[in-house]
Amino acid sequence: MRQIDRRPFVFAVVIYLLAWFLGFPIRAQSAPLEEVECTLILDAASGETLYRDGVCDQRFSPASTFKVFLALIGYDAGILSDEHTPAWDYKPEFKAAKRDQKTVDPTIWEKDSVLWFSQEITRRLGKERFAGYVSKFDYGNADVAGTPARDDGLTRSWVNSSLEISPVEQVNFMRRLLAGELPVSAKAHAMTKAILPTFRSGGWTVQGKTGTTRLGESADKRSLGWFVGWANKDARSIVFARLVIDTKRSDTPKGPQARTMFLKELSNLVDRSK
Repeated sequence: MRQIDRRPFVFAVVIYLLAWFLGFPIRAQSAPLEEVECTLILDAASGETLYRDGVCDQRFSPASTFKVFLALIGYDAGILSDEHTPAWDYKPEFKAAKRDQKTVDPTIWEKDSVLWFSQEITRRLGKERFAGYVSKFDYGNADVAGTPARDDGLTRSWVNSSLEISPVEQVNFMRRLLAGELPVSAKAHAMTKAILPTFRSGGWTVQGKTGTTRLGESADKRSLGWFVGWANKDARSIVFARLVIDTKRSDTPKGPQARTMFLKELSNLVDRSK
C-alpha cells in the first residue's frame, strides 16, 4: 500500500492555527453555487399576492429587464420620441454581436434586446442624470457604480454588475408603471407600454421583457433568466416576475426559457388564486 505523506497537511493546519491565534483574517471557502427560482404574481390594482413560490426577495442583476426602466427615462428625457424614432445605425465601435449589427429603433430595441442601443441612451444622459433617475425611481439597490476599476457604471451597471433588484421590487415597479405613478411624464409611461413585446397565453394578453446574463466572475458562473411584466384578461390585470438561476450551462438564453415556462403556466397559476 502506498504511504501518504501527511507533512503538507500538518503544515497547513499549523499555519491555519497560527493565523487564527495571531488574529489574521482567514478567508472562507466560496459557498457552493445554488439554484434559485421565483414566480411572483400580484393583482395590478390592489397589490394582492395571487401566487408566490420560491426565493423572491433576494436581489440579482436586472440584465435586460432594465430596458423597461431605460425606455421610461429615454422618453422622459426626450432622447426617444415614439415607437420608431430615433432609428440609430450600428457603428463598429459598438462591438456588438452580429445579430445586433443593424439599424435599431425603440421597438426593435426592446424586441431584440440590443445592448448598444441601451448604452447610447445612457451616454446621452450622462452619469449624473442617469444616476439621478435611478435614485429617484428607487430602483433596486440604486447602485450604478459599475464594476470596480472599470468605470463602466454608465454603460454596464445593470449587466452582472453593481445594480441589483429582487422579484418583489420588479413587480412593484411594474405596478407603478401601469398606474402611471413613476416620476416621469405621461408620454414616457404610454410609450414604454407601447414598445414592450406582446405575447398570448390562455386568453391572457401579456407584455413583458426578458433578461439573461451569467452571474459572477469565475468560470462556473450561474445562468440567470428573467421575465417580468404584466398581463390582462377581461377585467383582470396582473403584474409578474419570473426568475430562474441555475448552475448549468446552456446554449439557449435563460431569459427566453423563463418566458416560455411562464407563458405555459400562467393560466394555471392565476386560476389557483381564485
